[in-house]
Amino acid sequence: MAAARGAALFEPGDPVAVLGLGISGSAAARLAHSLGAEVYASDAFEGPVQRDAVDRLVAEGIDAEAGGHDLDRILASRTVITSPGIPPTAEIRRAVSDAALPTVAEIELAFRHLRSRVIGITGTNGKTTTTALCGHLLETAGLDAVTAGNIGLPLSEVALLEDQPEWAVVELSSFQLADLESFHPAIGVLLNLAPDHLDRYPSLDRYYEDKARLFANAVEGSRWVINADDADVMAMARDVVGEKYRVSIEPHDGVGAFLDGDELVQRLDEDGAPVAWTRVDDLRLVGRHNVLNALLAGLAAALAGCDPVSIAAGLSSFEGLPHRLQRIGEYDGVLWINDSKGTNVSATKVALSAFRRPLVALLGGRHKGEPYTSLIGPLEENARAVIAFGEAAPKIVREIGDAVPLQVASGIEQLVRIAREHAEEGDVVLFSPACSSYDMFPNYEERGQMFARCVRSAHGVESTDEVEA
Repeated sequence: MAAARGAALFEPGDPVAVLGLGISGSAAARLAHSLGAEVYASDAFEGPVQRDAVDRLVAEGIDAEAGGHDLDRILASRTVITSPGIPPTAEIRRAVSDAALPTVAEIELAFRHLRSRVIGITGTNGKTTTTALCGHLLETAGLDAVTAGNIGLPLSEVALLEDQPEWAVVELSSFQLADLESFHPAIGVLLNLAPDHLDRYPSLDRYYEDKARLFANAVEGSRWVINADDADVMAMARDVVGEKYRVSIEPHDGVGAFLDGDELVQRLDEDGAPVAWTRVDDLRLVGRHNVLNALLAGLAAALAGCDPVSIAAGLSSFEGLPHRLQRIGEYDGVLWINDSKGTNVSATKVALSAFRRPLVALLGGRHKGEPYTSLIGPLEENARAVIAFGEAAPKIVREIGDAVPLQVASGIEQLVRIAREHAEEGDVVLFSPACSSYDMFPNYEERGQMFARCVRSAHGVESTDEVEA
């Protein structure tokens, strides 16, 4: 186990509380236990995931319970480690805050015991794709790397490894960034900024404040990859310490990466000529926004030591991820796209702009606080129809109005059926909900899988959750 970076959060034998029994909370409990803490892990909910976590932790000698929190035990702890899914407004978080107990994120605990160098990636949209792509580029170049964080593998699991990788490419949500103290990546990447999670944050400024924590511990040796095409990103990074590398779809004279004609290029020396990686047509990712994601991931990989030839190979071989502009199939001349990961309005705007063909847009789920009026312009450009579903359907109908033909579906099967009625040969049916899934599904993955199954069933195709080759 690596020595702690910075002051120890706790000493062996100290009581430590872990809030939440999802994958990150369970991993944090195991890491704290391995460091000698007397761990108490708990979750207010008692579903199959939590019960399974309790069984596994108890089998390892860790005290855990689901269905409630023992407040006295938590308040007697030296340190409280929080899972990102528990908002600061939760009763247990308020009680801990009122008691002035030190509180950190699972990512913070892991970072303090990590030997791996970190590439930290955040932004409103595209984090998971860019993180996965960056990890793929490092692996293609032969570097020892793993992807972790919000992408699925808790960083604490990496810290628990006896043989840790050279690099950890870490996806960071705003919820994880909120409770970081000493975390500082060797390379930090800020993709974009747009309204999101306004159902959890009291204001857009508060959301942006958590995103800005990526830079909180910047030092002279920090290297930052920033989206120069996003004015809010540029403003946030303006006074940050360290070396900044600008990434843009447009050519520029500084260090960074950009699109030169149809070539993705890097320039790591201001006096040097651009070095080409590959061409846009060689990418398997859909949409111009993914060209920018490729540039951001490629530059982070270059700073980590990947050569241009290996970056080109990695960019051209990366297939993309499920539920992110995933091609389900083309049936009767209509292309069906699953973008269930489009859980906010800005993500759906990006998805709408990825296609030049006429499309049928499928919007709905649980409202997250953003108005849908900003979708009207993109919809008017190429949407043949909008079909709304879920809890947000009435609000979507009110705000989209008669800008485009609009219908309401009562469920995913009916959604697919109505979409088939509207779509014509050459069209795209785009499932990019602009809402969370929690009105009907526990996560966007299950929502996307259900949509894909319904599409294939409607066309007499055997169901699979894989991306069509």
